[in-house]
Amino acid sequence: MTDITTTLDLAPQARIVARLAEAVRDEQLASRTPCPEYAVRHLLAHLTGLAVAFRDAGRKELGATTDTSPEAALPDLAPGWREELPEALAGLADAWRDPAAWTGMTRAGGIDLPGDIAGAVAADELVVHGWDLARATGQSYAPDPAALRASHAFLRAAAEDDDRGGGIFGPVVPVPPDAPLLDRTVGLSGRDPGWTP
Repeated sequence: MTDITTTLDLAPQARIVARLAEAVRDEQLASRTPCPEYAVRHLLAHLTGLAVAFRDAGRKELGATTDTSPEAALPDLAPGWREELPEALAGLADAWRDPAAWTGMTRAGGIDLPGDIAGAVAADELVVHGWDLARATGQSYAPDPAALRASHAFLRAAAEDDDRGGGIFGPVVPVPPDAPLLDRTVGLSGRDPGWTP
C-alpha cells in the first residue's frame, strides 16, 4: 500500500467529490443514502468534517478536529456548507501533497495512525462517500483511478483483518471477481453496488 499512497495525489478525487456536492439540490438534502443512518445532509456534513480532519492530520496539526470520533454524533450541515465543503476538500488535497504527510505518525477520528495509512483512509473516505453521494442524488460517478486503486487496496486489507467488526465497515457484500473495480471496492466497504434510493 505504501507504494500506492506515497505518490497519490488526492486532489483529483477531492475535486470530483466537490463537483458532486455542488450539484446537490436543496430538495435532495433529506434523501436517503447508502449509509442507513445518514440522509444526504448528514453525508455532506460528514464529508466536511472528514475533509477538515484529514487536512489537519496531513499537516500533523492534531487537536479537536483530529481527536473526535466520526461516530460521536450525527453530523448535520452548517448554513455555509456550500462554501465550506469545497474549501475543506481543497485544503485536504493540499495538505497531502506534502511528502511529510505520508511519514511518521498522525491522528484522525481519535485514532493514531502511520501517515501512509491515514492517507489511504482519506482516499478511501473520498472514493466511497463520493459513490454514496452520487447514488443518493442520481449523479454519474467515475472516481479518480489512482484513488480508487488505493481505496480498494485499503479495504481489501481491512477485509482480511480478523479484528474487523462493525464500526465504519459493514459486512463485506459479495461481488463477482470480474466486476468493475468500483463495484468490488463498494462491496468491500459493506455496501451493495446495486443500491438505489
